[in-house]
Amino acid sequence: MRVPPLALAALLLPSTVLASESSGLDLTHHWAGYLSLAIFALAYLLVMAEEFTHLRKSKPVVLAAGLIWAVIAWIYQSHGLGKEAEEAVRHNLLEYAELLLFLLVAMTYINAMDERRVFEALRTWLVRKGFGFRSLFWITGLLAFFISPIADNLTTALLMCAVVLAVGGDNHRFVLLACINIVVAANAGGAFSPFGDITTLMVWQKEIETAMGPVDFWSFFHLFIPSLVNWLVPAVIMATRIPAEQPDPVVESVQLRRGARRIIALFLLTIATAVAFHNFLMLPPVIGMLTGLAYLQFFAFYLKRTARRAEMKQAVEDAGLMGDPVAFDIFRSVAHAEWDTLLFFYGVVLCVGGLGFIGYLALASEVMYVEWGATTANVMVGLLSAIVDNIPVVFAVLTMMPDMSLGQWLLVTLTAGVGGSLLSVGSAAGVALMGQARGHYTFFGHLKWTPVIALGYAASILVHMWLNSTMFGS
Repeated sequence: MRVPPLALAALLLPSTVLASESSGLDLTHHWAGYLSLAIFALAYLLVMAEEFTHLRKSKPVVLAAGLIWAVIAWIYQSHGLGKEAEEAVRHNLLEYAELLLFLLVAMTYINAMDERRVFEALRTWLVRKGFGFRSLFWITGLLAFFISPIADNLTTALLMCAVVLAVGGDNHRFVLLACINIVVAANAGGAFSPFGDITTLMVWQKEIETAMGPVDFWSFFHLFIPSLVNWLVPAVIMATRIPAEQPDPVVESVQLRRGARRIIALFLLTIATAVAFHNFLMLPPVIGMLTGLAYLQFFAFYLKRTARRAEMKQAVEDAGLMGDPVAFDIFRSVAHAEWDTLLFFYGVVLCVGGLGFIGYLALASEVMYVEWGATTANVMVGLLSAIVDNIPVVFAVLTMMPDMSLGQWLLVTLTAGVGGSLLSVGSAAGVALMGQARGHYTFFGHLKWTPVIALGYAASILVHMWLNSTMFGS
């Protein structure tokens, strides 16, 4: 296991000390600063070891967040500056709250569609069509690329992997290559949409202004072709190794539950509401998303009031639930949100925010964005995201807030989104598929194809810098 790069960099930086901009207190060479780094490093080691310890990743970072801010508050109180520490932690908490509520609405819609059997129906439709291995390789990759910008890359990858396992059977080579292809496609698809990945959502909600204009909702779509290249380059190479065989036919059918198509339409309307609120009314996107949640709440009420008793009983039997039959309960979808991920995100935001308040991110920014240069630093961010989760890395960059052009902000969004594809443990999609396709899709199986994936990573960066060269300024 490795020490988180930000923590390691802060310890190895030159002795030049930059005080925290917010207070003037310099804790970078104080015992409190070193203790905070050690707490964060230990917590993140436990996060990286989740696959082996089975300790949920949210637990160590939530504890670390509380301890780091307790240390900071203690030092600031002793200097009569308790108000500054309080304001700083409230600022970090507000940033987290906006993202939490945004993601909670999106997850609720995804869970509602899952409960209405939308994804299961898509899976069985693909299985029934009798596609060959090579056709299925391209279809699952293409669907992963285009579904992940709307749904999250984890849900998309799990859905496509279920299709691959249903038809792949014991064909180890096909399942391995198809899973790698799905991971790369899902991560690439999420990089060009604010809804596709938490990191792109973070950059969008930050409302960054550059000399060439803001990093707004439509800016991310300039990354569509670079993201497509990131997936296609390794996919074309891997496709040559897919066996030209036809899998055994599978007969399976799933019927959508009542209201499924209307929930999909409401989700698209919710996305449009969030974009409209932000672009035309200058409100935070989360206000539009919460308004969209009300659409689903009213529709859930309609489904309950118009449901037949037999339908409700069948729904309960299908779900294996106990108690009174309910046609559709929106709060069940809320309860099934990825709360471990949401709490993990809280811990990361507060931990990195605390290290930034101490002054370590100012030091890291000086090295990365002044000494190395923005392009090198942003490429390195993508490589780091293959080892460390991209959420803390991107939040650290947003906390540093280096003075970059629009093209550079899109570059760091691209590299952080697709860099996790380099290793199977570099993204939530890869980690999930290692469990779902256990024995077929493994760390070393993915590692064998890392050089090919790296070609796509390099190609996507070059294509972005060529196509969007006017965004990089002089």
